[in-house]
Amino acid sequence: MKRNTVVRAMHDVGLAAWFGGSLMGAIGLNGAASIVSERSERMRVANTGWERWAPVSTLAVAAHVIGGVGLLMANRQRIAHQAGVGTSTLTKVALTGVALAATAYTGALGARMKQAGEVPVKGAVQPDKDTPEDVAKAQRQLRVLQWVIPATTGTLIVLTSLHGEQQRPGEMLRGMVHNAFSAGSR
Repeated sequence: MKRNTVVRAMHDVGLAAWFGGSLMGAIGLNGAASIVSERSERMRVANTGWERWAPVSTLAVAAHVIGGVGLLMANRQRIAHQAGVGTSTLTKVALTGVALAATAYTGALGARMKQAGEVPVKGAVQPDKDTPEDVAKAQRQLRVLQWVIPATTGTLIVLTSLHGEQQRPGEMLRGMVHNAFSAGSR
């Protein structure tokens, strides 16, 4: 079996940064913005933090995706022939799509909020009674999406652990034998 250290590291480190950055942003950055004394500066503080994180996040997501494609290529025979690996791989691909879409949409919402300028808000994702409606709508969407990203990327971490377990020699043998017998009984 050939080693895939570089693509595995890209996949895992990219995912770790994507998960950790989104979780810290939701809890730390968005939470801290709500205690800025001037209500009209709260959104600017949060937007500035997210803008500084965006290039790192983009690199992390790209590393994860490139590493994931590399692992798909390296493990394509195992995915096709070992029981359970194809299902968990398809689940990872679907969840990666959800996380990518949520990440892209939060970026678009953040850009929309930045264009609004300094408006009064309760917090980064909480409108106040006098927050303009378009900003309030974006904030309500971000309030949900800020948890979708760490939830999906956290689940991807769990599935990555499952994939590691599925690569144990005994698991591989059991999965290949299961598939061989299942194919023969059709």
